[in-house]
Amino acid sequence: MSAPRLAYQYVVLRCVPRPDREEFLNVGVVLHCQSADFLDASWSVDGHRLRALDAGIDVDQVCDALTFVDWVCRGDDRGGEAARQPLGQRFGFLKAPRSTVLQPGPVHGGVTGDPARQLEHLRERLVG
Repeated sequence: MSAPRLAYQYVVLRCVPRPDREEFLNVGVVLHCQSADFLDASWSVDGHRLRALDAGIDVDQVCDALTFVDWVCRGDDRGGEAARQPLGQRFGFLKAPRSTVLQPGPVHGGVTGDPARQLEHLRERLVG
């Protein structure tokens, strides 16, 4: 018997070191599957590629911002008020555009039998 097909939404997280140049590097993915009660992020930061966009970027600060995303996804108190909300609201918080170095792309969707595996597949394909 095959696994049930579950609808999900995801956003790609982009590092935008210099918004004035409109250049970015994909650094992570956040996936939400309401029917599986699933919200998680997967990310990978290539400091060399980021420094090619902006030699002065603070890579540790980018990683800290991505760790905050992890905390919100997992409901960790270090994620503040956003982490205390239901999963759908947490995803809403994470997909909302902000004027920071870490920005979400547009929301996309799909179906999967395994949200965790799909998240890793998307990170490998879209981030590297």
